[in-house]
Amino acid sequence: MSRIAKNPITLPAGVELKLDGAQVTVKGGKGTLQLKLHEFVKIEQEDGSITVAPVTEGRDEWAMAGTFRALINNMVVGVSEGFSKTLKLIGVGYRAQMKGNSLNLNLGFSHPVDYPVPEGIEISAPSQTDVVVSGCDKQKVGQVAAEIRAFRPPEPYKGKGVRYADEFVLRKEAKKK
Repeated sequence: MSRIAKNPITLPAGVELKLDGAQVTVKGGKGTLQLKLHEFVKIEQEDGSITVAPVTEGRDEWAMAGTFRALINNMVVGVSEGFSKTLKLIGVGYRAQMKGNSLNLNLGFSHPVDYPVPEGIEISAPSQTDVVVSGCDKQKVGQVAAEIRAFRPPEPYKGKGVRYADEFVLRKEAKKK
């Protein structure tokens, strides 16, 4: 049985959850998110808390209930607080700046890289070497941060590239003569 699925989700003030058949809609200060429920999972809502349970008892059903409990909890946290990822640009001449609705990156290529900002995501460049990706959808924030990092992933010899702020890059020793 899933221990995660057994924990109830408490709704903070200002967040409302609507259950419309198999469609869950969470609305809050940061935005609105929707999720389609799996057929193995059911949701019960009682005065400010939500419980997720499987329709029938079984190993796969409990696993799916735990997964959907985590997804719904991420939706609640996203519309109330939001999620963010910070990227650092490390390298000589590596710069980032916002130009209108796109992120302009100079990453040592012969041309600048322009990344259009997707809908529902905010990107800011507080300094030339920092990029902050934020939004209410945890999956979309992580995907956008991974796409920006993929333009120039950190290399192991000098550590140059785009990396997450909390990422550790294992450095390799140079070739010996």
